[in-house]
Amino acid sequence: MVWLQYLLPQHWLSKLMFRFARIENTWLKHTFTRWFVKAYQVDLSEANREQVEDYTHFNDFFTRSLKPNARPIAKSDIICPVDGAISQVGNINNAQILQAKGRDYSVDQLLGNDPRSAEFSAGFFTTIYLSPKDYHRIHMPYDARLVSMDYIPGDLFSVNQQTAQNVDNLFARNERVVCYFETEFGLCAFVLVGAIFVGSMQTVWHGQINPPYKKQVQHFNYQDQNITLKKGEELGRFNMGSTVILLMPNQDKKFNLKESEVVRMGQALV
Repeated sequence: MVWLQYLLPQHWLSKLMFRFARIENTWLKHTFTRWFVKAYQVDLSEANREQVEDYTHFNDFFTRSLKPNARPIAKSDIICPVDGAISQVGNINNAQILQAKGRDYSVDQLLGNDPRSAEFSAGFFTTIYLSPKDYHRIHMPYDARLVSMDYIPGDLFSVNQQTAQNVDNLFARNERVVCYFETEFGLCAFVLVGAIFVGSMQTVWHGQINPPYKKQVQHFNYQDQNITLKKGEELGRFNMGSTVILLMPNQDKKFNLKESEVVRMGQALV
């Protein structure tokens, strides 16, 4: 049913979900959240608040925090920033990234034709898909200083594997937020990709980025603000699930991952 996504009012449906997820009516939020927990087999035993009744609304549940030490931070240079599954992993070759078997897309398109895309004409990457049952806070994969952030408008196709195998340039056409960090490895790019029903993304330094949905690229420069984040600290969150993409500059390190591998926030990636 991938073709149906071309016909759906993607942004309107995402706005609707944004509002629905914040309804505080007790019966509605409890009923829907209980159904969601059962349907997607969500493990609430690791959450700070284990009871459905303890959440103000569905989005409060969806972006729930975890108990201390639920996700130990590995002693590694780079850790996994999210819970999810590896959609793709590998080298960046001639500024091309593998989306799915037989489908590549360009770094330049993904980064919205930013001049810094040249930094990633070679290197390595991983794409991590967050399913509905996953923990949806995003954490820093490395120690870094924030350089800038770009909001890039676009479509809101689903980002599941079936869609990735059938929609050209999926991650480069969907709405996304690109964060640039200065690290011990050089300049790194961290991409948060929106999707249908993922009507909102936010970071700890900016807060909610969308909605509203914009029609033009927005650039935020943080060079003079000295915003530093440590490995494992919260970077942001998806209000509903989606995908993150890590772009690393050319060097000897590689991600110790394989396609379809289930990963957890905090585990070693190299």
